[in-house]
Amino acid sequence: MSKSSALSTHVLDTARGRPAAGVAVELWRMEPAPALVTRATTNADGRTDAPLLDAASFQPGRYELRFAVGAYFGEGFLDQVVLNVGLRAGEGHYHVPLLCSPWSYSTYRGS
Repeated sequence: MSKSSALSTHVLDTARGRPAAGVAVELWRMEPAPALVTRATTNADGRTDAPLLDAASFQPGRYELRFAVGAYFGEGFLDQVVLNVGLRAGEGHYHVPLLCSPWSYSTYRGS
């Protein structure tokens, strides 16, 4: 049995040890040509209020998550963190956390 697919994210400020509230996030579908899917801003828990893609609007393909971390930190090395991901149907929930500071970031596929 395949699982419904969806996409969510959250942002953690590793420099301050807390969720990153107020980070602008954009989701772009890259195929067949780049197109903005949605914009959101992280809440006090560092999460968007709704999934970036819910099961009803999910389409498999290549996507970019764009995080405006430079505006959040106000200084530092990073400006925009761009994560290019491939999403497949039937793979269940995709959760993509971003752990960041003004100088570095890491990510993984969460649950």
